[in-house]
Amino acid sequence: MPKRILQGVVVSDKQEKTIVVKVERRFTHPLLKKTVRRSKNYHAHDENKVFKVGDAVSIEETKPISKLKRWIVVETAPKA
Repeated sequence: MPKRILQGVVVSDKQEKTIVVKVERRFTHPLLKKTVRRSKNYHAHDENKVFKVGDAVSIEETKPISKLKRWIVVETAPKA
């Protein structure tokens, strides 16, 4: 099974070797047929503390690293 890759924006880099990435998804509401935006924060592993707040990044699913971290930063995502 392939690993999921998500794109989002770094919202926090205050933790040691961890960044918090906000990933936004859009979908059509089943009843109202209106486009809805939902966002979720993911904790991702950043070994070298390269990424700062506001950077667009891609994160990839991985085995659990800690209680909250199940994602690693793959690369800088292109800005949309």
